[in-house]
Amino acid sequence: MSDSGVTGQAAQWSAPTHVKALTTLRTGGVSTGAFYSLNLAAHVGDDRAAVKENRARLIDQLELPSEPIWLRQVHGRRVVQAESCRRDCIADGSFSRQAGIVCAVLTADCIPLFLTDKLGSFVGLLHVGWRGLAAGVIESGLTALGAEPQELLAWVGPGIGRDVFVVGGEVHQQLTRQLPAHVQAFASHGDKWRADLGRMIEQRLQWAGVAEIRRSETCTAKNPAAWFSHRRDGRCGRMASLIWLA
Repeated sequence: MSDSGVTGQAAQWSAPTHVKALTTLRTGGVSTGAFYSLNLAAHVGDDRAAVKENRARLIDQLELPSEPIWLRQVHGRRVVQAESCRRDCIADGSFSRQAGIVCAVLTADCIPLFLTDKLGSFVGLLHVGWRGLAAGVIESGLTALGAEPQELLAWVGPGIGRDVFVVGGEVHQQLTRQLPAHVQAFASHGDKWRADLGRMIEQRLQWAGVAEIRRSETCTAKNPAAWFSHRRDGRCGRMASLIWLA
């Protein structure tokens, strides 16, 4: 038994209308148990037939122009050109300047970072957790796009919120050493720290001079009916974030 159809949260930014960007909800698929219901990840232990059906529904119901370019994400900094990427290539982001190529990242608390320019001449999508942030995936993505920062638009998609994202002192120290402004994104929590990952992404983009930065206020950990959350549940499925040029 499955629930209603595949739906998602669309990016709320000023990109041209031919730039399509969204993050799927966890509903609309056929997976069961911890992966209920639209798990789109093949690496988390879900039934492969269910994942295959979920991906087929994704393509059909969202009327995607092609199969998404699925990456093997490793919390690193590598960003690849989607149309030249082999199946499941190791990377944490992709970009395309070609219509009909669907860039994708999978998340369950990490934040999808959507990128384009004011003309919609390309699209990019990055998988950003604290490790990827520290590794420099944002800077790597901006370099790969090669656009003038003042022409860029960014949508910081749904991910874990500050209220529930608690990290140790070593994470706080590493990130604030890299960019002192990150101090503003932490609040003490006993001997640990509450971390505002979305705010740190914004700060990196601001530091790079990105023209427009907008952000989802959705916390994936707070609404189990709508979103997968690894921090909340441990074993769970993954949402897909998608961007393409129509």
